[in-house]
Amino acid sequence: METKMIIRADDLGYSDAVNVGIERTVRNGLINNVGVMVNMPTTVSGLRMLKGTDVCLGLHTVICAGRPLSDPNKIPSITNSDGTFRRSADYRQANQDFVNLDEVTLEIEAQYQKFVELVGRKPDYFEGHAVVSDNFIKGLTIVAKRHNLNFLGFAMGPESPSVMFKDKNLHVYMESMNGHYDPFQTLKKAATAHFDDGYAMMVCHPGYLDDYLLQHSSLTIPRTQEVEMLTNPETRAWLTEQQVKLIKYTEV
Repeated sequence: METKMIIRADDLGYSDAVNVGIERTVRNGLINNVGVMVNMPTTVSGLRMLKGTDVCLGLHTVICAGRPLSDPNKIPSITNSDGTFRRSADYRQANQDFVNLDEVTLEIEAQYQKFVELVGRKPDYFEGHAVVSDNFIKGLTIVAKRHNLNFLGFAMGPESPSVMFKDKNLHVYMESMNGHYDPFQTLKKAATAHFDDGYAMMVCHPGYLDDYLLQHSSLTIPRTQEVEMLTNPETRAWLTEQQVKLIKYTEV
């Protein structure tokens, strides 16, 4: 019996090396869903690298990397004095949610409009990057409703958390921040799980390493491990043997 599963790659646009890794996993590997960071310097080149593919593109909304698309003076709760976004560590270490709802909604809207400008259409799915904040989630929800977008809520928790997408539960597998991470073992765990209410969803961050990434991201070596796993012909052969079909968000 065939099992359906989603695998997605986040962070297109983060850096040149990340773009190269993602392109390889799309053209020579298993990735058919890619989350785009529209505010980064290498976003345009990353999208150009995927030109001609039929990959499903989502908006991976960012408030903790690079620079905002809004005027930083209008969104002081989520920016530094130099106009860059606050770091993800600032959000993790905060005792209370310092994100101003009106400000973050302004920036989310700007990123949505930028995606439409760059890609020429609405995102196939819509979610946020690496920040747990009630007001960030509320802002994403507001913009999603405003434009009738297919919204993926946040998924945080100890055991296979799930998010609602359309009318299905997507059970999330993301273990790249764990010690001794083995992406193939995570893939096997997700691919062999069976859910009556939806599908397993493995969230990956494939990429290579360059100076920008090493200076700005705590996620490094696992990115390269995921490129290797996702482009390994043995991985595809194993999925075929297990009768696992990889689907896009547009197929949910």
